[in-house]
Amino acid sequence: MTRLAAAFARGRPALVTFITAGDPTPGATPAILDALVEGGADVIELGMPFTDPMADGPAIQAANLRSLGAGTRTADILALAAGFRTRHPDVPLVLMGYANPMTIRGPEWFASECAKAGVDGVICVDIPPEEDAALGPALRAAGVAPIRLATPTTDTGRLPAVLDGASGFLYYVSVAGITGKQQAALGAIEAAVARLKAATDLPVAVGFGVRTPEQAAAIARHADGVVVGSALVEVVARHGAAAAGPVREATRALADAVHSAR
Repeated sequence: MTRLAAAFARGRPALVTFITAGDPTPGATPAILDALVEGGADVIELGMPFTDPMADGPAIQAANLRSLGAGTRTADILALAAGFRTRHPDVPLVLMGYANPMTIRGPEWFASECAKAGVDGVICVDIPPEEDAALGPALRAAGVAPIRLATPTTDTGRLPAVLDGASGFLYYVSVAGITGKQQAALGAIEAAVARLKAATDLPVAVGFGVRTPEQAAAIARHADGVVVGSALVEVVARHGAAAAGPVREATRALADAVHSAR
């Protein structure tokens, strides 16, 4: 069983957390990653900073700028991933970002480096499933899960294309918008999760706009996992290099809510 499969096979919903690599600096990121694990996160998404993060709201946009301003490069991100894998051999780690940093040296290079660093999956926001050849085959050949996004506008006609070649889990983007700014109505999320689960055996994790333990718990009653990003990125923004402790506390509150939701 893969680390991702194991994280969703514990008989309870999983907490998936996101931070941006190199925010506030590459040197501060390992302690923040450790804090997520210590707080009870089941899966970690590590954002790859990019100059044009089109799917992200102000909090993650600012984190990208802080990270790039600190000099973070792809080599730093891969080193952070490798260090994380050494410290946490059983916790799934997913890289999330945009196509340019992932493909500029060739998809095979990126996929191979991910595998060497112990990365379990990759979410590429701006490569649609119809363009899977740009990265998907290289990831699958390297044993790295290509994790796909479904949205409120993913209809039954397009869903098979989204699921074709996907693995790890299915990330349901609960709003037709950017990260951190709004939350979908719970009834709409429940209906969407039911529709997706009828179409795939992959775990379904819901993200975008989830900020509080209460919101996370409500979603966890229906989904296999809950993704929290912007709220944790804002903790890092407030505390900077001293963010590990506050991130641990925030993660623990979210994990307690998600894990006890059912």
